[in-house]
Amino acid sequence: MYLVFADRSSYNRGETARNQEFLCQGYLAYSPENPRKSMLRAVKPTTNGERTTNYMKALITRKVGMTSTIAEDGVVTAITLLSVADHTVLHHKTEEKDGYSAVQLGTEISKKLSKSVAGHVKTAGVTPKIIREFRVYEIPEELTVGAQMSADVFSVGDKVQVTGLTKGKGWAGTIRRHNFHRQRKTHGGKGNTRKPGSIGSMYPQHILKGTRMAGQLGHEQITVRGLKVAMVDMEHNVIGVTGAVPGPRKGIIILKGAIR
Repeated sequence: MYLVFADRSSYNRGETARNQEFLCQGYLAYSPENPRKSMLRAVKPTTNGERTTNYMKALITRKVGMTSTIAEDGVVTAITLLSVADHTVLHHKTEEKDGYSAVQLGTEISKKLSKSVAGHVKTAGVTPKIIREFRVYEIPEELTVGAQMSADVFSVGDKVQVTGLTKGKGWAGTIRRHNFHRQRKTHGGKGNTRKPGSIGSMYPQHILKGTRMAGQLGHEQITVRGLKVAMVDMEHNVIGVTGAVPGPRKGIIILKGAIR
């Protein structure tokens, strides 16, 4: 099964919305009254007057860990294993009712759901632990509410991108967070060897936005592009992708087909 995703990468931010009206005919539904909102109403791209569709695949996975594969020619490749539970289509968002088209997927099993979530997924007949929504150009006919998806969505060699939360490292200083140098420990250091130092001058009498200082390190959403599917194990419901994937083990990873 395939999901059809809206790709806005071709939108040129350097031009005004009015000048972009012609360029956006296939990518964005332009609205002169509210050009900002019109960016969310994606339609199919057009090429020479003919409509084309950008097919992409998507799954909700969990990070298992890293291992290596050895090819016949002896090349060793590091891969990350992602476990895939059965997915169920929970709900459809439509342009007429919600203002955009999307498909909600659920995976894993929850022991207890809130009343609002239980009522939301009642039509699908499942109790998912994880629910994610994916925007689409149009909802495929085979993705009806209650339809199942599994790891066979991807094949070996597919280009993919992964999105997840990086490992949280708590509150960190400037040396660890921004690779600052420490001050020398001799000749009047007075123990201030790891302090950030000056953070501004007398004018404008406040700290400028973006000043690199101590703060929370990690636990932020990161998307890694340019990865490839190295293996698909349907027996164990595991997908292996080349390279590293953000986040700790058992972390939730969104696996999508590459859009660029």
